[in-house]
Amino acid sequence: MRKILLLASFFLSCLVQADGLPDLGDVSQEIVSPLMERQIGEQSMLQIRANPRYMDDPEIHDYLNRLGARLVANSNEPGQPFEFFAINDNAINAFAIPGGFVGVNTGLIQLSQSESELASVLGHEISHVTQHHYARMMSGQRYDSLAALATVAVAILAARSNPEAANAAIIGAQAGTIQRQLNFTREHEKEADRIGIGILEKSGFDTRAMPSFFERMQKATSLLEGSTPSYLRTHPLTNERIADVDGRVQQIPYRLVPDSLDFQLMRARLIALHRQPQEAIAYFDSALGEKKFGNPVAQRYGLVLALLRSNQVKRASQEFATLKKQAPRSATIVSLEGQIRRLDRQDKDVATFYRRALKEFPRHHALIYDYAEVLLQEQRYKEAIELLDEQVAIDGNDAKLYALQAQAYSALGRHQEEHHALAYNYILHGNLHGAIEQLELAKRSGNDYYQLSTIETELKQFREIAAAYASKKK
Repeated sequence: MRKILLLASFFLSCLVQADGLPDLGDVSQEIVSPLMERQIGEQSMLQIRANPRYMDDPEIHDYLNRLGARLVANSNEPGQPFEFFAINDNAINAFAIPGGFVGVNTGLIQLSQSESELASVLGHEISHVTQHHYARMMSGQRYDSLAALATVAVAILAARSNPEAANAAIIGAQAGTIQRQLNFTREHEKEADRIGIGILEKSGFDTRAMPSFFERMQKATSLLEGSTPSYLRTHPLTNERIADVDGRVQQIPYRLVPDSLDFQLMRARLIALHRQPQEAIAYFDSALGEKKFGNPVAQRYGLVLALLRSNQVKRASQEFATLKKQAPRSATIVSLEGQIRRLDRQDKDVATFYRRALKEFPRHHALIYDYAEVLLQEQRYKEAIELLDEQVAIDGNDAKLYALQAQAYSALGRHQEEHHALAYNYILHGNLHGAIEQLELAKRSGNDYYQLSTIETELKQFREIAAAYASKKK
């Protein structure tokens, strides 16, 4: 039986205090607990995932989470759950929200000249979470519900993306107080720098990357007339702060740390995805031809992606054959091989390729999604459902898995389960009314008692939440 108890329904039930909903206690208490922080973060992520700039790219997502996990393991709270995600925005920016959620703008990834520089920013943001800076800023303030606290967290995202528009995100939630909370204090910044340097060192990165990256951001600021990067507005950067960081890292023995191939691959991936296909092809052709800059393996990886985007499948296959000889075996390269094989109409063994690849890289999301899509295309619906049920049991908050489940159930005529899966997909994208509509369709589409009981419970809960939202807007 598929997993049908979704964590999102619990988190949504905590958004407001209303009759019949769980009471999480008085949120005006002096201390915001770690549990509350996590709930605030989960609630905020439902809204963030609904933002069109949330980057739903499994390769970038997996890379950030591998890098982040390495850093978190060397933090003062290694057991704290974290999720790292990308925002598709060229602005130089990164941010953390309560409970262990860290967002990174693609512009910051591209600006980073080394993996240690990117890691230095993540280490700093991780420190804001593990030092509970948000909780410390919120403590002592009065809020009538966790919804107000979640509004603060979402406002942080708005502020980091567009500080001038932040007020629009915090209307009705003590705007003046919240606006002051969006910017960390100097003490918080210095503490996050200090803790972040320790995380960098323990994780085997170059600690000198932090002050050098700060200095480059500061120099770039002087060239932008009245347009300070968002990261510097929300993380005040002063000469004193840079000097303090530099002084600390000078006491640490220097180590030369090469970038991982994954870092180079992801930078090339962003170029291939963000530029026009022909422009990206020209860029990578030039890089490979002149051999003046960049990692040749990463540049050829980017070239193959750009060729696929421009539907030049034959040349993409030729370039990939060269890439496969040059590159060490990794999940990212295997995933790209799967894309090439799927486009080869003569390849009759694609499903076997993915089954073997997942045994080697069982948690690589691009492979999971692509294998499910192959099974659906080959009309092997029961195998697809078996795969997806297994993955949902591992991660019940992955919206893509539910969308794929819905396709499989639809093909089999199991419409109750189709609409139930779509409801979960919608709720994870912050679409409460869409989820209610899908649950209503599910209720009318079948007579499975167990499913109907769950659907009735969720419908009641979601309707109460929608009604509570409506009453608060009046």
